[in-house]
Amino acid sequence: MYQPAANSPTIRITFLAVIVLAAGMWSVAAAQATQTRPTPQPTPAFDRSDRVDFGSREFDARTRLILKAEKKAHQEHVDRAKEARELAAELQKTYEAARSFNAADYKKLERLEKLTRRIRNDIGGSQTNADPKELPITIDEAVNVMAKMTKDLSEEVEQTPRRVVSASIIDQANKLVALIQYLRGTRD
Repeated sequence: MYQPAANSPTIRITFLAVIVLAAGMWSVAAAQATQTRPTPQPTPAFDRSDRVDFGSREFDARTRLILKAEKKAHQEHVDRAKEARELAAELQKTYEAARSFNAADYKKLERLEKLTRRIRNDIGGSQTNADPKELPITIDEAVNVMAKMTKDLSEEVEQTPRRVVSASIIDQANKLVALIQYLRGTRD
């Protein structure tokens, strides 16, 4: 019987051809197996799609800061209304004692007008002219009406929630501004 030598080129070529064919068949089989094999699903404990997203900490922090700023702005708004009420009460007492306004009182009237305008503008109101028929005839009456209107305005501002636009506050503030301008323009 004939036995070829181990160094024969035909044996080497045959052996190399078998290895290449085996590798090719193995890669084709592996490719088919990955196409037909279902992709592994994550376990329910690690599946993020089922979780409820309550928001990021950054979003929560921003929301808290916005709410805090809104509360602060509302408190400043209420404080302005209280200051306006106190100024009007001081002006009423001063006028009743002297029956006239001095230079310091005119500064207080100017401050009261600025506070009232700020209250109106913060709520979302705009400037309107009051009807001159609604203004009091005498200064005594005007001072008393101013004190009462400022007190009512302050109470209404304190009772109004911060996210509410009140048309009655805007209207009352406009009337009060007109009354203060009337008092500032009339000097005894």
